[in-house]
Amino acid sequence: MAPALSLPVIDMGLLGGEERPAAMELLRDACENWGFFEILNHGISTELMDEVEKLTKDHYKRVREQRFLEFASKALEDGGDDARGVKAENLDWESTFFVRHLPESNLAELPDLDDGYRRVMKRFAGELEALAERLLDLLCENLGLEKGYLARAFRGPRGVPTFGTKVSSYPPCPRPDLVSGLRAHTDAGGIILLFQDDRVGGLQLLKDGEWVDVPPMRHSIVVNLGDQLEVITNGRYKSVMHRVVAQPDGNRMSIASFYNPGGDAVIFPAAALVKADEAAEAYPKFVFEDYMKLYMRHKFEAKEPRFEAFKSMETESSNRSIAIA
Repeated sequence: MAPALSLPVIDMGLLGGEERPAAMELLRDACENWGFFEILNHGISTELMDEVEKLTKDHYKRVREQRFLEFASKALEDGGDDARGVKAENLDWESTFFVRHLPESNLAELPDLDDGYRRVMKRFAGELEALAERLLDLLCENLGLEKGYLARAFRGPRGVPTFGTKVSSYPPCPRPDLVSGLRAHTDAGGIILLFQDDRVGGLQLLKDGEWVDVPPMRHSIVVNLGDQLEVITNGRYKSVMHRVVAQPDGNRMSIASFYNPGGDAVIFPAAALVKADEAAEAYPKFVFEDYMKLYMRHKFEAKEPRFEAFKSMETESSNRSIAIA
């Protein structure tokens, strides 16, 4: 029997010492062969993470639990159709709200959040934004790109990325055979930083045709790469399918922060990486906002048809230009 696959874990504390080359090699392997990894000693204080976790779980209990129970009872009626007639296999067993940080924050506008929770979430978002940019520069180093290349690619003409947080709870599910916590998908954007529950699991990624658990680990941050990094690296790094399996016991907390290109950013493969791998077919060029419109219609489907759709648009545009000339 083959040994169980184990998610790469990177101690960022090693990046400042003699073990930096080994840590960078582990990071390279994680990006090229996994699209997911877990980081420790990332610079965000454990005290802040503990406070975020406590306030998030308290908020769900106080504000969102009853709403979710009402949804859940309807979702499992009549063999799994919810009140809108949506089949159980097309539902996600999650309670979520979204916080936008960049280009403009909506934190003050969200209902039902107390001031203490808003302040802590704002501080946590600032720490995550800095960590995302640090990680992007580490990726640049491994790719042989100029420092800051990826961050600049994300900023677009208006000079600002898109950055937001999805706060989710995955309550106990009486019928995990009937409904998913979150259906399988790749993430559309750039780099995703996840602070997940350290007691209740459920997150899995697809690796070599097998679903691999992303184990809960206290005070770690799970990092995964989105579709835009696959395009910019011309396939050197990959976004991967992942899902959340509904659990019969425990309420899993998930705080996923998405550091994405600005809506007006033009995304295309880095010229240095296309040149370095001349045998590989170049990925398409598009505006991130346009990609998101397509993604929202096909989120729970394979990414390759999305890339092919933009390649076809490029070809048609090029043919029209030739005809006009």
